[in-house]
This record gives sequence, structure tokens and C-alpha cells, in this order.
Amino acid sequence: MAEKPNLNIVVVGHVDHGKSTLMGRFLYETGAVPDRIIQQYREEAQKKGKATFEFAWVFDRMKEERERGVTIDIYHQEFETDKYHITIIDAPGHKDFIKNMIKGATQADYAILVVAANDGVKEQTKEHALLLKVAGVQKIVVVINKMDTVDYSKERYEEVKQQVENLLKGFGWKPEDVIAYVPASAYYGDNVTKKSDKMPWYDGPTILEAIDMFPLPPDMSDRPLRISVQAVYNIKGVGLVPVGRVYTGRLKSGDKVIVEPSHKEAEVKSIEMFHKQIPEAKAGDNIGFNIKGIEKRDIDRGSMIGHPDNPPTVALEFEAMIFTLPREGGSFPTISVGYTPVIHAHEASIAGRFVELIKKIDPKTGETIEENPQFIKEGEAAIVKIQPLKPMCLEDDAQKFGRLTNIAVRDMGSTIAAGKVLKITKKRE
Repeated sequence: MAEKPNLNIVVVGHVDHGKSTLMGRFLYETGAVPDRIIQQYREEAQKKGKATFEFAWVFDRMKEERERGVTIDIYHQEFETDKYHITIIDAPGHKDFIKNMIKGATQADYAILVVAANDGVKEQTKEHALLLKVAGVQKIVVVINKMDTVDYSKERYEEVKQQVENLLKGFGWKPEDVIAYVPASAYYGDNVTKKSDKMPWYDGPTILEAIDMFPLPPDMSDRPLRISVQAVYNIKGVGLVPVGRVYTGRLKSGDKVIVEPSHKEAEVKSIEMFHKQIPEAKAGDNIGFNIKGIEKRDIDRGSMIGHPDNPPTVALEFEAMIFTLPREGGSFPTISVGYTPVIHAHEASIAGRFVELIKKIDPKTGETIEENPQFIKEGEAAIVKIQPLKPMCLEDDAQKFGRLTNIAVRDMGSTIAAGKVLKITKKRE
């Protein structure tokens, strides 16, 4: 078990803005990857016409190797700072990106948002900034990367910083939610773990120092147990091993648990974190745990685990406050009764039908603008009733369960709305 407190950080940003290179550089400079490996990747990358990809390959190659084995935390990689044991959560940049990004963000305490200095704010920058907010990430570090491509220009840094500030403000982030804006070149190592002499005009922290400025997340271990399942493995000689994040409460080896929405009970035989067995996991931990007494068909990604005396809530219908997003180009779907997009919450993604549009509200004051509207357009806020097409684990007590009340609404490959569950109107008893 790590002696330093563990922080889970997701690294996000528009495709090709340097996320993987930044993670690879971190693992290299914090000693997690030796020189000879970087040299080997540099040579391989050059041969394949992929010069400058060696740091990106560190993370991608490790992930590929881990996925071939049975390592439990397949999307995670670790390094140490002076203050924390950091688990980096990968949000890979391919066509399935946003789905994986939501998954990564739900597991993270905090985030690093990477924006390339030459490109500035792009489409995925916007969507990621919003989805981090929806997923309940409270604080971020903004890295203005690829400063080498703009000759380490202070003017360009200030310009991009202003773009990001405006974007975050529009999604409800406060200035104090941003720990630092760090100008960096992940490839050349400028301001990653060491101060750069190429930007004498910048006197703020390096990315490594900024990570240590994140506060300890609030302790949710005294709440009822909720573990959202990310994946389930059948490991030879071990048995069924779900992997997921402990959102609230504590899990001990030997505990009896209940899995929802299958409503099956099981017993926890062992718990693993950072490749070591531990006797107990608490809120904030990403773990793998061996359970007995249920079949693989009874537990899946999006299942929620709790103790039998306080089982997770299974929603058959719920009221939510949603904010629809302005769209740049492309048509916005007509949100009316009968509209059936995909609802994302924690690790679950289930189609949900809008069964009632209760009222449109002013997003700033919450005052009613229109009762029972016929439809909701982009850029509006409303209270709606949604019926998941399959039973869905959700909570409506934000004080007790925090981000387990957050939802995102997605359709046609993009995020249409974000919101919060206000009341579960039909529960499965």
C-alpha cells in the first residue's frame, strides 16, 4: 500500500495536442521508465517515420503489454511526486474517445487539460472541459503544450490562456478551480518536471509542482458503499475479478456485497490495488477484487456494488435538471417527449427515453421560464423526466453520493446535454 495519499488524475485534451507524449515524458522523468527504453522507442519511431513519438509510445506500448496479461488496472500507470502517489488514467484518442474519456473522468479526482499552443481551443477541448465538470472533477491543471511550435511566445501563451479561461467560465468553472496554467513542451521536457530556461517570462509552477498543489480530495469513506464496475475479468485460478472505483464507503476482504441491477449477493475474497493485496479499500481507490457466489452474467460494466443493508438504488425513472449544449455546425436533435438518446452516468451508458418535459428554467437563477414545453433547444436548461430502457444504477442524494448524481446525454456521436439527477421517481424495490 502506498504510504503517500493516492490521487487519480485523468489527462484529457483534443486529439494530437500531446497527451500521450506528456504522460510518457512524466513516466520517464519520474524514473518509471529507463533511458534505454526511450532510446529504443526513438530508434523504432524514426524507422517507422514517426520521429518524436518515442514518449507517446511509452504509454501506448505499456498499455498494450498490460492488456495482454491479466494486470488488473489496465488503464492506469503510476508515478510518485513529493506529496502524492499518482495514478494516471488513460483516455485514449481514437473514435471511441469520448466514451472512454467519460469513463476516465468518472474515475479521476482531478484532471490535466492539455491544449496545444499552436492550435488553441478545439472541439474536443470544449467537450472534455464540459464532461470533466459533469463527471464531478473539481480541480484541473491546464497545460498549454507544444510551446516549442510557437517559439515559446509569451503573447501566444496569454492568447490561448484567455481562450481556455473563457471556455471554462462558460461551463461553470471558477478561477480557483484551476490550479495553474503551465506553458510547456512535453516533447522537449520544458516545465514538465524541471523549470524551462526558454520561458524566463513564466514564474509559475512546473506541471509536477502544480500536481502537488492539488488539495487532498474530501473523504467520502464514511458514506454507504458504492463501487462502480469498470470491467469484469475471469482470471484462471482466481475466478471473477471486477475492477472499479470506490466512490463512497469502504470495502473489506470477507464482506458480503450486493450487485445491482442484477440484485445478486456475493462475498469478497480479496482486494488488490497497485498490484498488492490490501485488507480494505476506501473511497477514491481504484481496485480489483475477487468475488465468489455469482456468475459473470450477473455483473458488468456499469453495475454498482454496495452492502446488502444499503443497496445501490436502481432507477426505473428519474427527474433531472439538464443543460443543453450549443452546437458548432451540424444539427441539434429535437428534444421532445419520446426522444431516446444514451444516458451516461459513472461507468454506465444506457438508452433513456424522455417521458416528460416538466419545465424550462433560467440556468442562472433556476426560475421557471415555461411549464410543459413542447421541445428543448440547444443552449437551454430544463427539468425533465427520463425512463432508462434498462434498469440503471443512479443516486439522487448529492450530499451523500456526490458525483453519482451526474449524467451526460449523448446522441449522434456527441454530447447533447449535461445534468444532475434531482429525484428518482420510480425505484426497483
